Amino acid sequence: MSDQILKDLHLFTPELALTATLLAAILADLVFRRSALVAASVSLLGLLVAGGLVIGQAGTEASIFSNMIAVDPFAWYFKLVILLSAVFIILFSMNSAELHSSGRKLGEYYSLLVAMTLGMILMAGASNLLMMYLAIELSSLTGYVLSGYTKDAPDSAEASLKYVIYGALSSGLMLYGMSIIYGLTGSLDIYAINEALPRVLADGGSVSLALLIAGILTTAGLGYKISAVPFHFWAPDVYEGAPITITAFLAVGSKAAGFALMIRFFTVTFLDSSVVSIPAGTWAALEGFEWYHLIAVLSVLTMSVGNLIAIWQNNLKRMLAYSSIAHAGYMLMGVVVLSNDGLSAVLLYLVVYLFMNLGAFYAVMLVANKTGSEDIEDYRGLSSRAPLVAVSLTIFLIALIGLPPTAGFIGKLYLLAALVNNGWVWLAVVAVLNTVVSLYYYYRVVRNMFLRTSEMQTSPIVFGRFQTALLLVLVIPTVLLGLYFVPLSELAQASVGILLTP
Repeated sequence: MSDQILKDLHLFTPELALTATLLAAILADLVFRRSALVAASVSLLGLLVAGGLVIGQAGTEASIFSNMIAVDPFAWYFKLVILLSAVFIILFSMNSAELHSSGRKLGEYYSLLVAMTLGMILMAGASNLLMMYLAIELSSLTGYVLSGYTKDAPDSAEASLKYVIYGALSSGLMLYGMSIIYGLTGSLDIYAINEALPRVLADGGSVSLALLIAGILTTAGLGYKISAVPFHFWAPDVYEGAPITITAFLAVGSKAAGFALMIRFFTVTFLDSSVVSIPAGTWAALEGFEWYHLIAVLSVLTMSVGNLIAIWQNNLKRMLAYSSIAHAGYMLMGVVVLSNDGLSAVLLYLVVYLFMNLGAFYAVMLVANKTGSEDIEDYRGLSSRAPLVAVSLTIFLIALIGLPPTAGFIGKLYLLAALVNNGWVWLAVVAVLNTVVSLYYYYRVVRNMFLRTSEMQTSPIVFGRFQTALLLVLVIPTVLLGLYFVPLSELAQASVGILLTP
């Protein structure tokens, strides 16, 4: 037993590194209370060390702690995405005027940020229902605190409270759904559940209905993490009231972790591995529970509601919140497709989404640092006052629309190709129509920056070298991945192949 635990701990080193970083950040805050830079530096160094340990696990295929956590290429891919987004958020936070105002203590902020990252990392590899729930709670509880961290802001407390209420409700629903699955199969291991479900479904009748209810309840909890409609009500208010840095992390890191958990849960638990007559790279759902139709409905609702409501927003951060809801709908399309192509398209899109969405939020933060406003009307004439930020934000918005030659075009192209190749043409049409709708509200921002002038503010806005360099670090991949994306596509395809194998 002890030998096995030690062997498992060897594969658990990235998570142990994050735990040590969390403790080190707390100690650094106690010792250097007057300088938040020390805690930030410790957190950043810990994230980089954890990233290096994850890279060292490339190609590893194992299950640790009695099949509680999977260490495989699928989890490896998502861990890198989450850690990369966390590194950017630390860098954003070091430049945030919102966080550094009023002499606010930030040591615990960075500690909570690392703890939230740890929860997301555990979500990426969780292969046991109990582990999934615990990982979600670790990520969510720290998120509740961070979303209300700027408690002197008028809408900060409201954001945190709404996040807690909706989070508690969704966790309860998901836990109840998982308890039903456990009652039907007698196991918490999703691979063991997959083996037991065909025998359970053979009874038909009430068993199939119970499994359907369990699937819906579990989907509610997972849908909350990715802000899918109708589980999205928390997102706009939380995104608007939380610090911009936390808003960006929730929009990217939390969404990536949620999709990792959702994909592993559905494609492993409800996979029919007995079907061997289908082409390689495709798979089938268990007969009697065609869950992908439920995901298709969620996808349509999510992208449509997100895009339509975004049209009416005047606050840019709130508009990006609804935009992120719509993008969750786009990524859900890949989960609907019963093939590795669909899942690899989601993985590719997540990397693209990381750069273009974090870039958009960072540009908003830079402007808010100088002007104190997030209102779209206050972006009038920004191209003459801060040309680099205006051009960069335009590139990010073009990528979010999905237009060439940006990486956003490649991401949507892979998703649409997977849909069409697998017979989901109507869903691809809905996605294209939603893209046309999104063009309108993104264009409003670009129009204000380049085609309208400000009557009040005309002085140029100057940014530091570090801020400019960080902005370019986000802009360059957003463009380059639209021109050269083959290595990323191959990496995404390799990462989903092992997912369907117990």
